[in-house]
Amino acid sequence: MAISVPKRRWTKQSKKVKETKLRLYGDVLFKLLYRIPAAIFLLLVLFLWSSSTTVISGRFVHVCVSSRKLTNLYCLSAGSQPNSELPMQVLNHSRSDSALRKSETTANELQNSSSNGYIKEIIEVPEPSQSTSSTSSSSSNGTISAESSKEINQHHSTGKNSTGSQPITAEDDEIDVAMKAIEEQLRRHRSWKWVSPENVGAAECGGRGIYVYELPAKFNKELVEQCHDMVPWIDFCKYFSNDAMGEPIPELGKGWFNTHQYALEPIFHSRVLKHPCRVHNPDEAKLFYVPYYGGLDILRWHFKNNVSYALKDSLGLELVQWLSTQKPWTRSSGKDHVFVLGKISWDFRRNTNNNNANNSNSSWGTKFLELDQLQNPIKLLIERQPWHENDVGIPHPTFFHPHSDDDVFAWQWKALRSERKNLVGFAGAARPDSPENIRSLLINHCAAAENGRLCRHVDCTSGSCDRAETVITLFLESEFCLQPPGDSPTRKSVFDSLISGCIPVFFDRFTAYYQYPWHLPEDYGKYSVMIDKESVKRSGGNVVEKLRGISEEKREEMRSYIIYELLPGLVYGDSNNVMDKFQDAYDIAINNLLQRVSTL
Repeated sequence: MAISVPKRRWTKQSKKVKETKLRLYGDVLFKLLYRIPAAIFLLLVLFLWSSSTTVISGRFVHVCVSSRKLTNLYCLSAGSQPNSELPMQVLNHSRSDSALRKSETTANELQNSSSNGYIKEIIEVPEPSQSTSSTSSSSSNGTISAESSKEINQHHSTGKNSTGSQPITAEDDEIDVAMKAIEEQLRRHRSWKWVSPENVGAAECGGRGIYVYELPAKFNKELVEQCHDMVPWIDFCKYFSNDAMGEPIPELGKGWFNTHQYALEPIFHSRVLKHPCRVHNPDEAKLFYVPYYGGLDILRWHFKNNVSYALKDSLGLELVQWLSTQKPWTRSSGKDHVFVLGKISWDFRRNTNNNNANNSNSSWGTKFLELDQLQNPIKLLIERQPWHENDVGIPHPTFFHPHSDDDVFAWQWKALRSERKNLVGFAGAARPDSPENIRSLLINHCAAAENGRLCRHVDCTSGSCDRAETVITLFLESEFCLQPPGDSPTRKSVFDSLISGCIPVFFDRFTAYYQYPWHLPEDYGKYSVMIDKESVKRSGGNVVEKLRGISEEKREEMRSYIIYELLPGLVYGDSNNVMDKFQDAYDIAINNLLQRVSTL
C-alpha cells in the first residue's frame, strides 16, 4: 500500500532541501573566492569596469558642424536648406529596430536642445565583425566623438574645459579621447605617404599600374555638357575650358586660370588619363580610378524645383549597379578603388531621416557616400568627414596651374619678394543671419585696428571675390590672412592664401589641421596661426593687434617654409605639365594612393 505524504509536509521538506543546497553553493563560492588573492580580484573588477566604460563612451560619435543660422544645425553644405535635420549614419544595418528607434530619438532630442558648433549625435558603431561593408582599417579605429568646437579647441589646447578655469570633467575626457582618435586616424593617413626615389620615370611603374574605368558618358562627360544651365545665374561652361582649369588670367602671369572651386573632378580625371603608369588591362593594375563627377551631379539639381530624392540619388545608384558587374570591383569589394569628388563630404551624406520620395528639393545633396557599397573605396574630397577613415582631404583647386618647374620657380620668387602692405587681409562676407559666427567680429576687428590701416577687408557680397586678381592681390600684399569657417569648416581661400605666401590664421582646427594629412604637415605651427574662436569672443581683444605681436623674423621664417616647402604640393599642374623637380597636389595624392593599396 502506497504511503501518502501530506502536500504541506512535502513543500516544507523541498524548501529545506533548496535552502541546504543554496548554503552549500554559497560556501563553495566563498571558499573559491577566498582562495583568489585580493590583488587579482581587484584587477578583475577594474578590467570589467574599464571595459564597460569603453563600451559606454567608445560607441558614440558626435557629429554636425556649426550652422550659419543660430537655431539650425549645419550638417550638409553651403547650400543646405535652413532646417536640415541631423543626418543619421546607421552603420550597423543589422541592428534591431528598437535600437534604431532609440538612436533616432536621442538624435532628435539633441537637435532640439543644442544650437552650438559640434553637437552630439549618438550612433552605434559596429565591431569589425558586425559590418562587412566597412574596411578593417576603418573599423579598427573605433569611434570618434566631438562636442562643440568651443569645447574641442579649448580643451585640446589648454587642458581645461570651456570656462578655462574649471577642472577637467568626464565630458572633457571624452572630448580629449575624440580628438586623439581623429589625430591617430590622420597619423595612419600620413603613414601611407609614398617616399619617392630619385628619378622615378615611366620605366619604373612596375607593380604600380593605374586602371581608369571607361564609364558611360552620363557619369562624367554629359554632366559637363550641362554646364549652360547648371547654375541659373552663371554659365559654368567657361570654367570647364582648358581641361576644367578655366579661362587664362594673363594679369597674374603664366599658368593662372579662372578655376572654379568645384572643378576638381574633371581636373583630376584629365591628369589620370595621362599618367605614365596608366594601364589598359585591369589585371595589371594596382589602383582603380572611377571617374564619376558626383559633385557636378549634385550641383545640377540643387537650384531646380520639384526634384525628388529618387532623382537626386539615381545616377549614383546606377553607378554602383554598373560597378557591381565589373570583375575588379567584385574581386576586392572596392577596396583598391578610388573616387575623387569635388565637393565636401557632407554633400554626399544627405540626411536620410524622413526620406520621402515626394518631398522635393527639401534637402541638399545625395546619399552616395552613405551607400554600403561605398564604404570600402577611398574617397578624395576637398573636405573630409573626420570620423570616416576612407575619406581623405586633398586641396581645393587654386587658380595656379603651372606647366613647368620654371613656372613654379617664377611664382615662388614673386610671392617671396611681394611687398606686404597689410598686416592682415580678409576676403569674405559676414553672416548677418548668424550673429554667433565669428566673421562679423573679425570684420569689426579689421576696421578698428588703427582705423583700418593694419587690416584690409575685401567684402565678397559685392562680387569682388569673383575676380581672382582681386583675391590674389590682397593675399600677396598681406602678412596674415584670416580664415574663419564659412558654411562648412574648410575654405578654398586657405589654399589661395598659402600659394600667395600669406600666413593663414585659423579659428577652428577642422578648417585645415584635421583635413589634409598628405599635403599639410602635422606641425601646423610651421605654416599657420591658430586662435580659438571662443577665446576671441570672450576676451574682447583685437585679433589684428594680437597678430601684430608676432615678430617679423618669425613671419619670414613661416613664409619661407610655405613658399618653398608647401606651395608646389598645393597646386594642380596643367594636364600636360612637364614638371620634374616638384610633386604637385595631384602627384602627392596619386602616389600616396598607390602606396595605400599596395598594403592591402
